Amino acid sequence: MAGAVSRALLDTSVVIASADALRLNAGDTGAISIITLGELRAGVALAADPQARALRQARLTAVRAAFQAIPVDEAVAEKYGDALATARSEGRISKATDLLIIATAAATGRSLRTLDQAQALLARALGVAVYA
Repeated sequence: MAGAVSRALLDTSVVIASADALRLNAGDTGAISIITLGELRAGVALAADPQARALRQARLTAVRAAFQAIPVDEAVAEKYGDALATARSEGRISKATDLLIIATAAATGRSLRTLDQAQALLARALGVAVYA
């Protein structure tokens, strides 16, 4: 997973992976989708026990501090429509969250860093550069 993070949009799969999977360098300008914050918050709420909840909350807090969260706006919505149409026309079953993250990368001209191979394939089909 080593590689440049600058100008990349980091998928939730990357920010929840081990610290070794995400190497940041001084000056990196990686960002996340606001959707990632929602997914991380759901993880906190669904934690099975207090220890897991505390660890997940700590990660959410760290991610909020470390990365710009890009909102879903009209440009992202347009790209979401393209992603949804592509997924449906190719018979893919894709989560809305994955489509929104791909759309955010596309709308902002960022590459996508993901550990999700299905998401990577769809992003590439839409012309988004992917580092998987």
